[in-house]
Amino acid sequence: MTSYSAEQIYELYQPKVISYIRARVHGQANAEDLCSDVFEKVFRKLPDYDPSKAAIGTWVFTITRNTVIDYFRRSRPAEELDENLSDDSEVDENLLSNESLSELASALRSLPQQLMDIIVLRYYDGKPLTEIAEMMGLSYGAVKLRHQNALMLLREKLHDD
Repeated sequence: MTSYSAEQIYELYQPKVISYIRARVHGQANAEDLCSDVFEKVFRKLPDYDPSKAAIGTWVFTITRNTVIDYFRRSRPAEELDENLSDDSEVDENLLSNESLSELASALRSLPQQLMDIIVLRYYDGKPLTEIAEMMGLSYGAVKLRHQNALMLLREKLHDD
């Protein structure tokens, strides 16, 4: 099936979307609100969907992932990133101890979107790089390299300020 109606998309993907969201946000009401937001975006953007660029499931998941990331950006203070970042052995301890949290948040926002997504998923959601690779439709090696580049860019940005 190459052409999907809004109803078909909802019936096929709503259970997966709500499960993905529930695993990442606190509260049933928040999950339901985000799920509604996802399908509102899906239905609004459906005329622009190009099956030659991505499968319908990948497209819906991308909208879902971006909606969840936007939710965390809006509703949670950037300071919470610090706790999770300090748990990873690859992160320079001095990076976190010497810089203010607002500078860290600013540096994070300065990253290209994909690199910022990798950092948020890795340190905020606690996802392993293998799962992030699967979620983003990239190879593990590509995500690992981008993760290292993102950390390097964060270090440079913080040490330049």
